[in-house]
Amino acid sequence: MAPSSSERRIALFIDFENLVTNTGFTAANFDLQPSLDRLLEQGKVIFRRAYCDWSRFQEAKAHLHQLGVELVDVPPSTRAGKNAADMRLVIDALELCYAREHINTFVIASGDSDFVPLAAKLRENDRYVIGLGVKQATSPMFVKACDEFVYLDSASRERERERDEPRRPRTESGAPAARKRGEVPSQVRTVVASLLARATGPVNPSFIKEALVRKTPDFDERDFGFSSFSRMLEAMEKEGLLTRIQQGRQWYVTAKDGAPEPRGDEPAERPREERISRPEAPRTDDAPRARPEEEAIPDPDEEG
Repeated sequence: MAPSSSERRIALFIDFENLVTNTGFTAANFDLQPSLDRLLEQGKVIFRRAYCDWSRFQEAKAHLHQLGVELVDVPPSTRAGKNAADMRLVIDALELCYAREHINTFVIASGDSDFVPLAAKLRENDRYVIGLGVKQATSPMFVKACDEFVYLDSASRERERERDEPRRPRTESGAPAARKRGEVPSQVRTVVASLLARATGPVNPSFIKEALVRKTPDFDERDFGFSSFSRMLEAMEKEGLLTRIQQGRQWYVTAKDGAPEPRGDEPAERPREERISRPEAPRTDDAPRARPEEEAIPDPDEEG
């Protein structure tokens, strides 16, 4: 369960060798800043520690120091040197979990399935677990073990688009041609329809996003061509799948026409008037309808 506090207290643990081995990253070009910025949007990152044999990755040390990351050196005494770093990370994370109750969010930067038991134990202790890794080098088992998963390559995608901007097709006026609009994936349609079908009022978009992340920890609307989740909701509104309404400064979501839509596997709920049992036969005249108790109890004066 996600922390109830609006601002998370975050501990970041980095399995550095895993992030730069067969991933396309190197110690020289590894940039943690974009991912750190995303974490800072959720709360305070009050603990930052990276583990590996730093004699092999000297080029990364200065950048990580600038970001306030403590470097834990784990020299390999055997061929299992990398496993020694993993074990040190696990021990420190569990120790912090039990000793610092105010830290409610743990970020494990690795794609290694060896950290699945750690993620499970942290969640068992009511900690919110975020995974951070390189998409093509991350175990699907580890993704599913986390509450949320962020890909390092996704964090730098916007900068890559900016670099590609001059190469985009141009219109006759010289302006960049419009990008093809993203397509809303089926899993998003299903989750949104289910939530709105059960809703008794307007739904906060952040609640919808959290539900999607719970079902698919690595969900990212940018993977489907949307710059933000609100843009995805706008596209769904244009398709007639929902209605967005504004209350003050906040936008909310309701089913189309403002009324919750039934789920596809359930019949539409009947109007309240049809669900009320009617003891008398339907009336066809315009005479006032007497109350049931007036019809059942005669006037004693008239009987006398």
